Amino acid sequence: MIVEAGATLAGMLAIRKLAHHAILRGLRAPRLPHDLDLGPPGVAAGSVREQRIPGPRGKTLAGWLVLPAEPLKRPVPAAMVMHGWGANASMMWPVVPPLHQAGFAVLLLDARCHGRSDDDSFSSMPRFAEDIAAGLDWLKRQPGIAADRLAVLGHSVGAAAALLHASRRRDIRGVVSLSAFAHPRELMRRFLCEKRIPYPVLGWYVLQHVQNVIGTDFDAIAPIHTISTVNCPVLVVHGRADAVAPVEDATRIAVQSPQARLLLVDGDHDLREALTPHAAEVVEFLRMACGNGTTSLPLADARDPVHPAG
Repeated sequence: MIVEAGATLAGMLAIRKLAHHAILRGLRAPRLPHDLDLGPPGVAAGSVREQRIPGPRGKTLAGWLVLPAEPLKRPVPAAMVMHGWGANASMMWPVVPPLHQAGFAVLLLDARCHGRSDDDSFSSMPRFAEDIAAGLDWLKRQPGIAADRLAVLGHSVGAAAALLHASRRRDIRGVVSLSAFAHPRELMRRFLCEKRIPYPVLGWYVLQHVQNVIGTDFDAIAPIHTISTVNCPVLVVHGRADAVAPVEDATRIAVQSPQARLLLVDGDHDLREALTPHAAEVVEFLRMACGNGTTSLPLADARDPVHPAG
């Protein structure tokens, strides 16, 4: 009897271990190569410096620091940029030239398990937030950078992580959220549906297991919840044709904070091309946020809902 019970327990543990590895393997982000090896466009080569930055858990993060073209006569504001799931720093390059021309320093960072940064046991949105924190801590120590005038711009998971960081620490003056999802549980359920994984049995177990692995409940890190405790201005930018995170997610996020402003653009989840016509608005938002922490700009199209000032 004892032998049979032991064998049953061992079998269950083996199945659970196999399921653990299968889930992590199935959700692992692809590691895409950088596509700026021939030189980044729109910025003088001498302004760009490749960096290796100390990250969490003894890992090293890769990135680029882009400094203003003019000699630094006084500390300048800086924006840290975080890519989305399965992307890398080079894919966020389109936001750099307008910020560079406006006099911002820009740090483009690869999250762990992405780009040229070190690998780790798994990647997650909370770990993206940890990497953002490490990047900001490094950025504060750099000569010529105004440590009290920092902002974060993130895309998708990187946007959710930027809001999570801003809800935990008070070391940034503004957040630009690009294509953020409202709640990770909803995003995961859409993913499982696409993969035709039935939710009532397998899907439910996958979501519970993911929460156990990352060490937190989805509710605690959902942008619709974290933004309510962010004490700096937030610009929520979203594509009207986003098929990954529905455009309604942007509205649901923005209405949770009196400091949030909504900018809907004609684009999908990617936004690299769709953001170009709105670059001046994004730059002005960051300039105002890093200057005095407030903005009264009419950043949304009149057709789009915006959180009321009160």
